[in-house]
Amino acid sequence: MPVEFLGIGATNDGSETTSRSGPAFDRQFTLRLARAHHEHGWDRVLFAYGSGSPDPAQVAAYVAGRVEGLQILLAHRPNVSYPTFALKTFATLDQISDGRLTVHFITGGNGHEQAREGDFLSKDQRYARTREYIQIVKKGWTSRTPFSHEGEHYRFEDFLSDVFPVQQPRPRVSFGGSSPAAYAAGGAEADIYCLWGEPLAQTAEQIAAVRSAALASGRRDLPRFQVAFRPIIAPTEERAWEKAARTLEAIRARGTSSRRLPPGRAPENAGSQRLVAIAAGGDRYDRALWTPTAAATGGAGNSTALVGTPETVAQALLDYYDLGVEILSARGYDLLEDAVDFGRHVIPIVREEVAKRDREREAAEAGQQTSLVGR
Repeated sequence: MPVEFLGIGATNDGSETTSRSGPAFDRQFTLRLARAHHEHGWDRVLFAYGSGSPDPAQVAAYVAGRVEGLQILLAHRPNVSYPTFALKTFATLDQISDGRLTVHFITGGNGHEQAREGDFLSKDQRYARTREYIQIVKKGWTSRTPFSHEGEHYRFEDFLSDVFPVQQPRPRVSFGGSSPAAYAAGGAEADIYCLWGEPLAQTAEQIAAVRSAALASGRRDLPRFQVAFRPIIAPTEERAWEKAARTLEAIRARGTSSRRLPPGRAPENAGSQRLVAIAAGGDRYDRALWTPTAAATGGAGNSTALVGTPETVAQALLDYYDLGVEILSARGYDLLEDAVDFGRHVIPIVREEVAKRDREREAAEAGQQTSLVGR
């Protein structure tokens, strides 16, 4: 099966280890970072959403018009616009990018962050709203006749868009979450289900839960899976772990500025709670998973690391691929340099090994067919 690599389409050079050196939207850095991903083997980049951050849709359009061929993953929160408006924004961006758009819908697991933009629904209410929102967006992308809608969260009459995506029948929908409500909503609606980097056993459990929810919703197809990590690589294992120690020290030195929540507040979302619990259970798991970076940030999003040489990190990623993960998301702490290093030294190894696995599987399947014919 194919493997894809997702990087970050950041708008400035700040990270958990370093304060940004320029404005929130540094156009030159944004383009340099996007081009570095495109030139070093990445498939797409994520334009993330934050309540006070630059508008990711406009940043994505800016990059799409200047970096041909790079795929785009646009993050969007349903609380910030009406679905009929949003689906036109997405369709327009798919036109600008010549069909390179995937949309990642963020339900919002942090009440404090949601309240910053006037969203005071409970978590389960937010998941129900996201599911309804995605359904409307999908229909608006594909309907060539006016339609009306009356649901729990949205009501409108006789809507018809005059702009449609390049991709047919529509762009892909991406979704994430680690609670039963998330599994139900994403299992029913997502083309891609996104998870944070947990140990292999827990990742396998989550994949099974999402697949079960997808089947329970009546789907015949199943979502593809994406898992996200923070790679820390170096030419030798010793140097990689020294780099990891320096990275952790820098995160701790920045303190609360590297956290998404106010001081003293525990994470509300299941995904972050799981990461904090995993970190409390041990620093190292499996081949290369390292959790102190997650503990230091309170489980803030994509925060568990893979530490080692490029070969070690590549093999660790392949372990997840063997579980059924087809999209590997990675973001270093030095956004530009780490994107280049990962693209040069890790991506080629993973792609070569995946191609080898595919050849071996095809040969085995051909052998089985020959055996059946000969009976």
